[in-house]
Amino acid sequence: MSLLDIVNLNISFATRAGVVQASDEVSFKIRKGEALCLIGESGCGKSIVALGIMRLLPGNARISGKIFFNGRDLLSLHKKAMRKMRGRDIAMIFEQPAGCLNPVLSVGNQIAEAVKIHENCSGKISRQRAVDLMALVGIPCPCKRYSQYPYEFSGGMAQRVMIAMALASHPSLLIADEPTTSLDVTIQAQIIELLKNLVSQFNTSLLLITHDLGVAAQMCDSVVVMYAGGIIEKGRMSDVFKNPGHPYTQALLKAASGKEPASVKGSVPELTRLPDGCRFHPRCELSQDICRKIMPQMKKGVKCHIQKKT
Repeated sequence: MSLLDIVNLNISFATRAGVVQASDEVSFKIRKGEALCLIGESGCGKSIVALGIMRLLPGNARISGKIFFNGRDLLSLHKKAMRKMRGRDIAMIFEQPAGCLNPVLSVGNQIAEAVKIHENCSGKISRQRAVDLMALVGIPCPCKRYSQYPYEFSGGMAQRVMIAMALASHPSLLIADEPTTSLDVTIQAQIIELLKNLVSQFNTSLLLITHDLGVAAQMCDSVVVMYAGGIIEKGRMSDVFKNPGHPYTQALLKAASGKEPASVKGSVPELTRLPDGCRFHPRCELSQDICRKIMPQMKKGVKCHIQKKT
């Protein structure tokens, strides 16, 4: 049985500009111990899916579909039950670590608080666990740095703190939303290696959200490619990268290889004004009349009328 099974997830927002369809019939599964990547350009709906899983969407969001975690539908859980599960069974690391830390509490106390909440242990035990977690994620001199505040930590060290907090209760699923985007290249590599090792050590399932194909290839077993709120391709990472079936995936890989321009030509459509038919057709060099009229169905992991393998 899959650890996480998302079925026909729809998330929309009512705005003054109209209804924003941020997630449209999104479906995928993650097995225990598997690392899966949600990839796509900014604004394609990746992070919204993650927030939907955590049930951290704003009040104007409308959500439907099913999100099964260990067989339980998260969308049907009472808020209190979901709060217990959030952090204990499913944890999330965000893109901007410094903005997620309380500036008036020491980092050690923040980690210890996470331990105390989810493990229901004493202050002394939670403090020692926090120090151990700081050492585990590679923070030097953890006993000394326990009492320091977020402003005394670099971006890379702050992200290590967030990872320590996320792992405080050994969650079954770790969601990492662009965990290296705000870091320089050297620190990115260190955080990637740290996450790989910890996920393997604890046999934790990983949902990685990124626009960086290189990071995805290093960390994940499977990939789901999103475009304009929907999934356009999914499969094993090695298969998709070696032989992509959707023109958008092909364009992403060419852009990442350096052989083509650094970005896919054209722009992502506004989610309040999505085109008819295939949403990628205005940017697709292979577009035909059927693409402009009829939304393609997912076949063999690819949502395209014209599957031209590279």
